[in-house]
Amino acid sequence: MNPSRITQLFGVKYPIVQGGMIWTSGWRLASAVSNAGGLGLLGAGSMYPEVLKEHIAKCQQVTDKPFGVNVPMLYPNIEEIMDIIVQSGVKIVFTSAGNPKTWTTFLKGHGITVVHVVSSVKFALKAQEAGVDAIVAEGFEAGGHNGRDETTTMVLIPSVREKVEIPLIAAGGIATGKAMLAAMVLGADGVQVGSRFAASHEGSAHAMFKDCIVNAKEGDTQLTLKELAPVRLLKNKFYNDVQQAYANGATAEELKQLLGRARAKRGMFEGDMEEGELEIGQVSGLIHEILPAEVIIKNMMEEYRAAIYDVKGL
Repeated sequence: MNPSRITQLFGVKYPIVQGGMIWTSGWRLASAVSNAGGLGLLGAGSMYPEVLKEHIAKCQQVTDKPFGVNVPMLYPNIEEIMDIIVQSGVKIVFTSAGNPKTWTTFLKGHGITVVHVVSSVKFALKAQEAGVDAIVAEGFEAGGHNGRDETTTMVLIPSVREKVEIPLIAAGGIATGKAMLAAMVLGADGVQVGSRFAASHEGSAHAMFKDCIVNAKEGDTQLTLKELAPVRLLKNKFYNDVQQAYANGATAEELKQLLGRARAKRGMFEGDMEEGELEIGQVSGLIHEILPAEVIIKNMMEEYRAAIYDVKGL
């Protein structure tokens, strides 16, 4: 492990990246994480181009620390999004859900550090070949959209580390300093944390969704909708409706109709805990209170350092 590879790459104090989650990662959260020494990310996946532009500007007003933007490359307005990122002077972009070759050269040509999110060794190698500066390897435990191979973080990180040379950031199931140390021992140079920051004061998700996160227990999430795009959800009425559809032999098209439009916004942002899609990771079972982002980072780093001491004392 070499956390300095991440801190030097991004110009941050700690090798902790806040995941750019949809409906959760606005300018308040990203700037708070960056001001606390981590790398904050804006979640462009739930923002129209003009909304993203506004969030970038607000972030720039309240922090002089590095922050970035997470961009799912399946985004319908991707060209406009990339132009806004360049014109706004953003220096760090995390890409996901697409071929890293598509935008890496363009972004790096504008002096932007590029990180790509993968869920397998195969795609980690493709990202490295595409010229990205670092990789996020996200395990099956993670919330939201996930890899089809169902490889857990504990297996994925050493597998990717064995094959790639560039800096590696671990994601999926990481919400504590002990988990951070475990990821580093397995070969990661830093960690990306999503669910823990979703349950933060600065996160833009609805208060009722945050309450659901802290009340969740082990086993309360499930990966589903593989025929469309695998997604890990909290179990609620919508989830149960999906399971009933499966039991009735629903086709992919019927599942798509059940999903409809804006299910994630309806749940995570608008607070419909029954009919909304509630994307969160397995580690929600270990999150018991809503905290300021600064405190989350402080707690993680204190626990991380204490865990190192404990390991050395064995």
